Amino acid sequence: MAHTIQIADHDIAFAADENRSVLDNALAAGYDIPYSCRSGICGSCRGKVIAGEVRGGSGVGVLGDEERREGHVLLCQAQACSDLTLAVRDIEKRNPDATKSIKAKVHKLTRAAPDVTIVNLRFPAGTKVRFKAGQYLHARLEDGTVRHYSMANPPQQNDGVELHIRHVAGGRFTAHLAGEMQVGHLLDVTLPFGDFTVRDATDKPMILLASGTGFAPVKSIVEDAIKRKTTRPMTLYWGARKAADVYLADLPAKWAQKYPWFSFVPVLSEGAVPSGDAADGETAGDAASALAGCRTGFVHQAVLDDHASLAGHEVYACGSPAMIQAARQAFVDERGLPRDAFFCDAFVPAVMPDEVFTPA
Repeated sequence: MAHTIQIADHDIAFAADENRSVLDNALAAGYDIPYSCRSGICGSCRGKVIAGEVRGGSGVGVLGDEERREGHVLLCQAQACSDLTLAVRDIEKRNPDATKSIKAKVHKLTRAAPDVTIVNLRFPAGTKVRFKAGQYLHARLEDGTVRHYSMANPPQQNDGVELHIRHVAGGRFTAHLAGEMQVGHLLDVTLPFGDFTVRDATDKPMILLASGTGFAPVKSIVEDAIKRKTTRPMTLYWGARKAADVYLADLPAKWAQKYPWFSFVPVLSEGAVPSGDAADGETAGDAASALAGCRTGFVHQAVLDDHASLAGHEVYACGSPAMIQAARQAFVDERGLPRDAFFCDAFVPAVMPDEVFTPA
């Protein structure tokens, strides 16, 4: 059954199928609402129900108790049960030319860690795509399987993309990467997507929080700042189980040496750096040097240890859902971070083995 969704304080209304999420209905109607993970974890798509009823989207563990009492829901999970009036953080008409589907060519494959491959893709000659640092793309295999990967290159390098792909046991894309993908192969990609982008309206210091390959969009964000010659303070806390998982440790270490506005804090949950623990022999020395004296424990705890208050900061977190949820709760509840100053992109494992891509 179709309902009507009205956006408060805007002359915007669109039809909504109750079997689709509010977010999907908005996107289908040609409107962009802030979102990222689409799995009910990051909280980027929260909105407030002014009138009407929804099913789902309660956001337990993401939204605070007071927010839920006030009618806030996660629009990627909420479905309309009646006509709705919603308040959203932002909404704008979608540019139909902003998202492009491209056959990209595999230009380079680099094993950065035992379970991480860096894939460099090139677009066809003359093709460039505008995107923002921190956004992601859809990669589609021939059988229709689609996976989402953050772009690790800065938006100034827009004739191709760099992806950091973790090998997942039993994963379709992992099997393709390990068995079939070679330099010169073509891969269908559609981009850009997501709202995990830096808010430039403020100069508040930024905490960049990454676990594992969550470093990919952070790399794009920092390199974009370098390209634009900004000096906004940034501190990267990169957490991993062991040293090899901080697979490009020498890169942020070099940033920290060169740019006074940037700091790097690596954090290992399984102890100190063993001698020579790096992706390969040639980079072992650089990696060991970059990780010398690294912290141990959980990465969000390192932030708590370093900051008595986060009230004047913004946090950009990317990685595992568990890390993001723990960080959000602790930073807001224990360090006074405004809830609207926590931005995140959760790397959610695919749960639909036969997921099929439909172009946006």
